[in-house]
Amino acid sequence: MSHRGITLPADSRLTRNDFVFGVATSSFQIEGAAEQRLPCIWDSFCRQPGAIKDGSDGLVACDHVNRWREDLELIDSLGVDAYRFSVSWPRVINEDGSIRQQGMDFYQRLVDALLEKGLQPFVTLYHWDLPQYLADKGGWLNRDTAYRFQDYADMFSRTLGERVHSYATLNEPYCSAYLGYELGIHAPGMKKRAFALQAAHHLLLAHGLGMQVLQQNAPKALNGIVINLSPCHSATDRAEDVQAAKDADQYFNRWYLDPVLSGRYPELMQRLPAEDLPTMQDGDLKQIAQPLDFLGVNYYTRGVYYRGDSDYFSAVEPRYVPLTDMGWEIYPEGLTEILLDIHQRYRLPPVYITENGAALPEQIDNQKVLDSSRIDYFDRHLHALHEAIEKGVDVRGYFAWSLMDNFEWAEGYERRFGIVHVDFETQARTLKSSALAWRHMLQRRRAANRR
Repeated sequence: MSHRGITLPADSRLTRNDFVFGVATSSFQIEGAAEQRLPCIWDSFCRQPGAIKDGSDGLVACDHVNRWREDLELIDSLGVDAYRFSVSWPRVINEDGSIRQQGMDFYQRLVDALLEKGLQPFVTLYHWDLPQYLADKGGWLNRDTAYRFQDYADMFSRTLGERVHSYATLNEPYCSAYLGYELGIHAPGMKKRAFALQAAHHLLLAHGLGMQVLQQNAPKALNGIVINLSPCHSATDRAEDVQAAKDADQYFNRWYLDPVLSGRYPELMQRLPAEDLPTMQDGDLKQIAQPLDFLGVNYYTRGVYYRGDSDYFSAVEPRYVPLTDMGWEIYPEGLTEILLDIHQRYRLPPVYITENGAALPEQIDNQKVLDSSRIDYFDRHLHALHEAIEKGVDVRGYFAWSLMDNFEWAEGYERRFGIVHVDFETQARTLKSSALAWRHMLQRRRAANRR
């Protein structure tokens, strides 16, 4: 059954003024203006035949670098509190480590304009678009990349300082490592478990090194990391499938959470072949486990696993409807479950849901973009979030993914996650019915808080 709007549970933390609602984007997916930056690994990946489903690239995307003022007016019109965006590393740092002033000026103008409108800037420093000049030296397989990230984080945070409300070091290191270095379906397109685990370790090391300079340069900002999480369920109650689900949880979730929050890798590491394990140095795990001001959680779906013939776990294709256009099961209760799980397992800093959303069918009718299933999606996930908060999880914000339709990585432009429709030929932006529902929900919240 579809809701006509997005509703907030009565007497919920979500209804309070200090709970942050925002929208999120990432640099490569929206910015365009590729001639104003250096090449990145996604430019190279897009040129590989068959890598991107529609054969497209991110050279223009949503042309946000040229249209950012228009986009900022859109964000402001929604009534949100915050805007989460990522910085393009190759737009702001040259190969010799010096600042690219044109790129840095762009982000300074964007941050200043957000502040003028009373919007909190939530900045992610790395959302997958590694400079190609670093990829040419081994990318995330090269330990030195972690130190180059620290230099970049240092320069950017010294320039923007505490005008930025929140800095996240990395977005979804699992995707960078597993999708990019083990499955090869994301840039740079490598396919070896040992590569993925080495890349993951260097990403986590980069996070720890980055946190040190962020806390030094912007001690009053909220500094942390964004990790994508999915509950891992077993396909049957057979012992081997239950163990497979536990192993998947360690490999996909805890491989990133445990080092960051507990200073160790999960037990699964002891059972993996020695040739797959990353090379580490003494003190790395201590470097990685820097105190966090917040943990960003991105949530989309769950995984279901069984013990296959050849590996520790194998995924079951989603068989429960409804599915999103990405083929992901819509499973709001998984958000409650994963939050409660990490709340019980770790001593958590405050949590922000930094991404939640879906690519779903929509109809264009009389110049209106109708996406009632997305409204229902947000409504159900906000109620699931409320339930986790009621049970003790300290969640302080929620960001819808995404502000607008964009370059959806290996899917190209065929999957639309936005609450704002983008016509990629004309670059016209149109608020979908989900964006109007967001605006209405936030207007009601403001009115209730004025009483």
